[in-house]
Amino acid sequence: MYYSNDLIDEVRSANDIVDVISSYVKIQKKGANYMGLCPFHSEKSPSFSVSPSKQLFHCFGCGVGGDVITFIRQYENYSFTEALNLLAKRANIELPQVSENDRAKNDEKNIILEINKMAAKYFYDNLFSLDGEIGLKYFSERGLSARDITHFGLGFARKTPNDLYQYLRSSGYNDDILKKSGLINIDEKGVRDRFWNRVMFPIIDANARVIGFGGRVLGDGLPKYVNSPETLAFDKSRNLYGLNFAKRTRRDFFLICEGYMDVIALHKAGFENSVASLGTALTALHVKLIGRYTKKVILTYDSDNAGINAAKRAIPLLKEENINVKVLSMAPYKDPDEFIKNLGSEEFQKRIDNADNAFLWEVETLKRNYNLNEPDERTNFYREVARMLSQFGEKLERENYTHAVAKRLMIEYKALFDMVNSFGNFTNSTKIVQSKDKPKVDSGYTKAQGLLLTWMVEEIELFKKISEYISPQNFSEGFYRDVAIKIFDKLNRGDLTFSNICDDYTEDMEKQKLLSKILNTTLGTNLSDDEKKKAITESILKIRQASLDEKSKNAKGIEEFQKVIEEQAILRKLCIDLG
Repeated sequence: MYYSNDLIDEVRSANDIVDVISSYVKIQKKGANYMGLCPFHSEKSPSFSVSPSKQLFHCFGCGVGGDVITFIRQYENYSFTEALNLLAKRANIELPQVSENDRAKNDEKNIILEINKMAAKYFYDNLFSLDGEIGLKYFSERGLSARDITHFGLGFARKTPNDLYQYLRSSGYNDDILKKSGLINIDEKGVRDRFWNRVMFPIIDANARVIGFGGRVLGDGLPKYVNSPETLAFDKSRNLYGLNFAKRTRRDFFLICEGYMDVIALHKAGFENSVASLGTALTALHVKLIGRYTKKVILTYDSDNAGINAAKRAIPLLKEENINVKVLSMAPYKDPDEFIKNLGSEEFQKRIDNADNAFLWEVETLKRNYNLNEPDERTNFYREVARMLSQFGEKLERENYTHAVAKRLMIEYKALFDMVNSFGNFTNSTKIVQSKDKPKVDSGYTKAQGLLLTWMVEEIELFKKISEYISPQNFSEGFYRDVAIKIFDKLNRGDLTFSNICDDYTEDMEKQKLLSKILNTTLGTNLSDDEKKKAITESILKIRQASLDEKSKNAKGIEEFQKVIEEQAILRKLCIDLG
């Protein structure tokens, strides 16, 4: 749905960012701004800043930031339209009717959510009926009480293959929407419930909406587990089972396990910070979702080969998001549910306390593939470990891990270190992504552009002086030039509201983080006037020079090239006076 910029500004202006954020996060006034613990990553010292004057928020720890709409989108995991609707209702602003296409899509999603809610209640009621005794017996044998069943909304799908279909049809839903809900299969063979003769696990998102289901067959039928298919309401790569409870945990880490019963068993044992992916391997989108709530994870996957392989796939994804990863050993048991039933929660807590660093766990796992009593195999094992250690790009990190591995394997540090160094060409831990749409990460030019834009926003009176020497066209093409054009335009018009610039980057989190940093950073607080003028002057010259270098590379013909040479001569003689 398209909403005019004027309407978006009206909704944004009607929702004071301090009022909105303080209803989600505890923030306290510190000088001109408010500070608190960031809700998007785990921290002990407040780095989350809210500016009432700019109507923007920014976390100096994880970099997330933006306006009040961005905050709602990030916190509630909402789309732009959903966030705008929430804020409009909060301010009693009536939004215009959506387009027919958007209305149909939104209506369908809401109807599917209604159907899911009805189905969840229906399955729950079935469990406590005469037909549901077999399901109730299953849960009882797994150690669950009536309270546990109610807490997770568990249920039972009867053996009749179109039982749910008949119920939903009698409630007024047509075949088309029932098919789109994923609960009913309708094809040339007829109509069948997707779930029958199964105990049911409703999948609830972070906003407490039933978005789908998982069902475990009773008996020896296959497949053992069936999940809802992808629908307008359900995307298994963006949701985690148990997150609706885990997001409220007081612990600073998440336990990630494989299945529904593992999550339930862990919650029941007091580990309410447990989540599981939904019948699929952990994905990058799962990891980003986890990163909103914590930067520490302990993997509690099954101890079989499938669980080990799942952990190996998950570790690099979590590290990519800068999440600290450990792996818990459940030997001699297969999964958390089995472990807790046999040894109890106290022993499980001990395993959490002694969880292995992910890299050291990978080394121990690798060791199983070699016969260390054979000299050749032992050497090959050490060589493979050294190759793994060589992947650490930072020298200090590489040395720290080499020390830890040498101690673990009881071998001489220097011998292992020399073997690591023999691999040479260490990977660089800082990944630089460059494209014509994303700002280039070259330290001087990029930093100068960000600093100068920040200074103009922070100290408006400097803008007129700075703009005598530089224009948006001097900024690099793409992100920085786009932002410069918007900021110059606003300042030339005397418009000091910068929050609506965020609207242009709602679908690009990296650009939004960079913009948030530009608009929220405070500069020069410890600088004298002379130091400040020197820093600004150096930034102007650096940007102008880089702009001319770019023109020189792209010059077409002798005339353009001569013009660049003339501009370079002028720049060398330029005397910048900031008054």
